[in-house]
Amino acid sequence: MNKRSIILSTDPGIDDAVAIALALFSEELDVKLICPIFGNVSLENTKANTEKLLTLYKKTPRVVLGSSRPLVREAINASEIHGESGMDGYVFPEAKIFAEESLTAVAAMHEVVNKEEKTTLVGIGPLTDIALFLHLYPQDLVKIDQIVVMGGSLGRGNYGVLSEFNFAADPEAARIVFNSGVPIQVAPLEVGDQAKIMPEVANQIRHFGEIGEMIYQLFTKYRSGSFDAGLNMYDALAIALLVKPEIFELVTTRVEIETSPTLTYGASLVDLQNYLNLPTNAEVAVKVDPKEFEQWFIEAFARTAK
Repeated sequence: MNKRSIILSTDPGIDDAVAIALALFSEELDVKLICPIFGNVSLENTKANTEKLLTLYKKTPRVVLGSSRPLVREAINASEIHGESGMDGYVFPEAKIFAEESLTAVAAMHEVVNKEEKTTLVGIGPLTDIALFLHLYPQDLVKIDQIVVMGGSLGRGNYGVLSEFNFAADPEAARIVFNSGVPIQVAPLEVGDQAKIMPEVANQIRHFGEIGEMIYQLFTKYRSGSFDAGLNMYDALAIALLVKPEIFELVTTRVEIETSPTLTYGASLVDLQNYLNLPTNAEVAVKVDPKEFEQWFIEAFARTAK
């Protein structure tokens, strides 16, 4: 089976740690490049977290350091959700895999895209590096199969009244991505709220070796949802969209990003009713089957123990 080549832009983050594992152990995906970026915590921490995770996973994709701040605004973070380091709750082995810092993530993306027939860009943090890549290398757009992102919201947000964190972290970058003309699939906030991991699933994953124990321990510190009532899985949705699209309900629509520095700065306007009367630019997930997601999640994590 031909694996799908992907580049992963990520800001680990507990749910990023989950998504990275799902991607690296997938039978359908070939992770060519991982680019840690600012977001949930500082770039210093997301870099260290990526290095620790890959050391634990015993996987060696190319890692190149991404952006430390947004295109325009000041950086924000979500340490209140993920803990001060981004992955509090587990003592990791000493890192033996390290990010390259001799070139930019954007330059590395360009190199990878030009080596592959087609590449999918996956953004599960702020979209700064993906936006810069699209802007600086427009000749590469024909070699991008699609862009898959976790971000935005169908209604209310989780950072501002109407803004979801990943898009709020760099609204200008999100706007560049959605105006790029590249096929885009989006898993918004509300779908992550549907894809909950319940305690019995967390306990099952705990028995999948050292990686399962690590994920379980991180889950006990994760503050999105409740360990008892169900933890919201956001970034894993981007991986599920790639390998299990049939469990989602997708709507082709227009997504606009608000970049005026007002009360709605960073909001994603998902025009499901075609009020804007503009050409469509994205496929947006509006539902996921929770049971199907749970079953896929367990089966995918079982591979980490083999």
